Amino acid sequence: MKRIGLLTSGGDAPGMNAAIRAVVRTALYFGMEVYGVERGYAGLIDDELVPMNMRSVSDIVHRGGTMLRTARCLELMEKEGQERAVATLRKRGIEGLVVIGGDGSFRGAKCLTENYGIPTIGIPGTIDNDLEYTDYTLGFDTAVNTCIEIINKLRDTMNSHERISVVEVMGRHCGDIALYTGITSGAEIIIVPEVPYNMDDVVMRINRSRASGKHSNIIVVAEGVMSADAFAKQLQNVTEYSVRSTCIGHIQRGGSPTMADRMLAAQFGNKAVRLLKDGIGNRVVGIRQNKIIDMDIIEAVSMKKTFNYELYETLQMISM
Repeated sequence: MKRIGLLTSGGDAPGMNAAIRAVVRTALYFGMEVYGVERGYAGLIDDELVPMNMRSVSDIVHRGGTMLRTARCLELMEKEGQERAVATLRKRGIEGLVVIGGDGSFRGAKCLTENYGIPTIGIPGTIDNDLEYTDYTLGFDTAVNTCIEIINKLRDTMNSHERISVVEVMGRHCGDIALYTGITSGAEIIIVPEVPYNMDDVVMRINRSRASGKHSNIIVVAEGVMSADAFAKQLQNVTEYSVRSTCIGHIQRGGSPTMADRMLAAQFGNKAVRLLKDGIGNRVVGIRQNKIIDMDIIEAVSMKKTFNYELYETLQMISM
């Protein structure tokens, strides 16, 4: 394989730029040409491609977002859009494609491989950590660390005013950001889509913590359950303590990636190019038990995400 394409699709995630750098420089090491696709699948349909070299990816490993930019593309769901994307690849002489994104992005890559024979490799880039086949997705660690930093600051003012802080984090229908943030920030309670909550139990836990001498409480709510404002209003109606809400929002997607995400980006990008170099496509890369793995893309996107109930029980035990 002599020429490959590279795109980022869906929501941006910290570490995407580091992965772009790893893909480009690994490909150049093996004597391959690389074309970057701007604006994801939309750019592929509209033929917005740029040749990339060593200097194209200088000084980006520490930057958040994606230098190639990204967009959600409904056109790729239609046959006409798919045919235009494939026509661009063939016109440019591109023999394989690396797609950095989440579940929807992988489904687009699967379509190009299954229906048109384009070898594709998926790199999991999403802060939600909602892909079952890999222990961690690119950007998840940075997003959680951003939430921790904000909660650390919120706790200072909540303690000063003896308040309850309800903090909304992202994750769509996956509670991993809330779970990991809750444990590592010392939150007393987390509310996630995977576990039904009972407001009486929430109030009981708050009262128990106050009776033990605590002056404030942190409750982390996953956006897939409800907004922080809605939960805070419900809670305020049944507690005597002052309740405030904070939605962290898109701040979680930005910022310089952590060491963990930069390392994943380097390993994922390198693995993706090695697979294409060997003529292997229709795969996704990931990490399991601290080892970089690859898997059939059809199998990967069909796996249902499971929730780590053991970690949830750990939080219940240590968040008194």
